[in-house]
Amino acid sequence: MTLLCAAITAPNIEAMIADAARAFAAGADIVELRLDYLDDPHPDIEALLSRIDGRTIATCRPTDEGGRYGADTSARVGLLEAAGLANADYLDCEFTSWSQVVEIRERIGKVTEIDGDSPHPRRKLILSHHEFSETPEHLDTIFASMLNVPAHVIKIATHAESIVDSLRMLSALREAAGQRPTIALCMGEAGIMTRVLARKLGAFLTFASLEHGHESAPGQPTLDELLRLYRWDTIDEETAVYGVIGSPVGHSMSPAIHNAAFGAVGVNAVYLPFLVEPGSEAFDAFVRGCIERPWLSVRGLSVTIPHKLPALRFAGDNVEPLAARIGAVNTLVIDESGAVRGLNTDYAAILDSLTDAMGCDRGDLRDAPVAILGAGGAARAAVAGLTDCGARVTIFNRTAGKARALAEEFDADARDWTERSHHDAKVVINTTSVGMHPKTDDTPMPRDALNAQTTIFDTVYNPIETRLLADARRAGCTTIDGVTMFVRQAAAQFTLFTGRDAPVDLMRNVVIKRLTVCSPPR
Repeated sequence: MTLLCAAITAPNIEAMIADAARAFAAGADIVELRLDYLDDPHPDIEALLSRIDGRTIATCRPTDEGGRYGADTSARVGLLEAAGLANADYLDCEFTSWSQVVEIRERIGKVTEIDGDSPHPRRKLILSHHEFSETPEHLDTIFASMLNVPAHVIKIATHAESIVDSLRMLSALREAAGQRPTIALCMGEAGIMTRVLARKLGAFLTFASLEHGHESAPGQPTLDELLRLYRWDTIDEETAVYGVIGSPVGHSMSPAIHNAAFGAVGVNAVYLPFLVEPGSEAFDAFVRGCIERPWLSVRGLSVTIPHKLPALRFAGDNVEPLAARIGAVNTLVIDESGAVRGLNTDYAAILDSLTDAMGCDRGDLRDAPVAILGAGGAARAAVAGLTDCGARVTIFNRTAGKARALAEEFDADARDWTERSHHDAKVVINTTSVGMHPKTDDTPMPRDALNAQTTIFDTVYNPIETRLLADARRAGCTTIDGVTMFVRQAAAQFTLFTGRDAPVDLMRNVVIKRLTVCSPPR
């Protein structure tokens, strides 16, 4: 079983003991005591270890290996040696130091019984290698060198310059873990998949911080994120992998809602954020890399800015017709053979949100007058879906040329932005960012242009009730918020991914909770 290790980076012994207790209470299997973070360069290690009730790794990383211990080598080795004599379960030593410094091999080798006859020494040796600026091209060579040394556990941590580095690291982990207990991960935001999927691939452990701001390495998730958000305890070799591709992607709420939905429905799957840099080359390299590693079980991908066009191109002929017309794919479904289908759930989310709120079906939208505010990506999805249903669509946009081009493409009408108050629409859909946090006092439609016979749909979801929706509610309009659309498109993706009905109410509650926590009240 892959251990969940909390890195303890407190500045003194008392705080380190307290943090270790908190980590075990929160669900950690083992703690890494970062002795190099202690303010005292000569701490009482026996006093520290004697008061920690749980498994421990003692690490004292020098500054040239990304740590904070600046004293001489003998003093640093003395701390590790003392930790071993005080019954730390593992001692972590840098592979470079072990290879080059005889004193380290003699003193740490003796205390870990690395050369002894005991098949189960009380203290075991972790040899670690770090690369803080890149992920070397030949990871296999590094692992081979480390496997030649009689360590109990080998560890390599590198910086992911791109998410493809994380794929390469997972391949290296899979190969090495069959020969020796192995820790293999990529640092940085693009490395999150190596930390979460460590359990799927049988790594010895993965690291987590106790809380935000206490990370011992870049990109380290918290214990709560691994256990609650990514449902760490449910991940196994058979777990299917899904995720959202974007740049940026760290702000995405998709992992929270999809992972909660997997848990509620009982699907053995995990959903991750995948930071893929802009451009078709980076997009293609990542998706192909997933497909070329069938043991990863990547079965579906949500696609957000700026990758919806690269996703369309990648899927080629296997794109649903309306998604091809829209010119954007926000969902890729990958079967066990590696075949990819491209779909767009945005337009369906818009239509379903409308028909539910209006108490009708899609056929009832025929000839209905609809005003679309904006001419960007969300507008394209709305115009495509509505004109496909036969609605009479008029587009209002600040840049008249964009409105006219979009209207001509879908046989709709276009009018000047200044004329939006004089619409005769039964439905008004705002697809612009006007009114989005932090500019929550802005609105794309004057209050006096709203009447009770109109349905007002705002695709902005932060805040949940925009100024436009508040004005519309007071005017007696039927209103639809952006959370509804966001959840609908995610629910449609969930069904495409799993073949199961999505727990829509749960997904909406997750979004609202996160928005309420993350956003200040209006």
